[in-house]
Amino acid sequence: MIYYYFGSKEGLYLAVLEKKYEEIRAFESSLQLSDMDPEAAMRALIGATFDYEESHPEFVRLVAVENIHNARHLAQSKTIANLNVTIVETIQSLLERGRAAGRFRADVQALDLHLLITSFCFFRVSNRATLETAFGQKLGMPKTRARHKQMLCDAVIRYLEGGGPATA
Repeated sequence: MIYYYFGSKEGLYLAVLEKKYEEIRAFESSLQLSDMDPEAAMRALIGATFDYEESHPEFVRLVAVENIHNARHLAQSKTIANLNVTIVETIQSLLERGRAAGRFRADVQALDLHLLITSFCFFRVSNRATLETAFGQKLGMPKTRARHKQMLCDAVIRYLEGGGPATA
């Protein structure tokens, strides 16, 4: 059946990878961020990203495995690059709205902000076992999750509201 529908095991893997990227991008698109003020919308996006990755460890694992293989399968996809444009466009729109309101600094790039947000969310899930073992704290506990989510939201907003890059 795999060969009939997907051509190979690698074809099946690519189909799963594409489906998981479709799911996260559809989730992000459903957030109705344009109805919120820029800071509230940014906090909603950050919180939703945090919650999504927390509740979808299979997505995090797939991406981690794909990174181990230097994005070999991802590079073959005809859809993932186009799917991923949507999150950068969403963040760009929020940045522009925040700048127009005089709330967000002008030198932040959308892709950089996406990396900042997802790196914390992803790392908490991908490295949970080693972090919990090394530091003796359960990252999945409700109070810890809430604290980390709030910390990330606050850190990103403070970064966006800052006066610009530090000088050396």
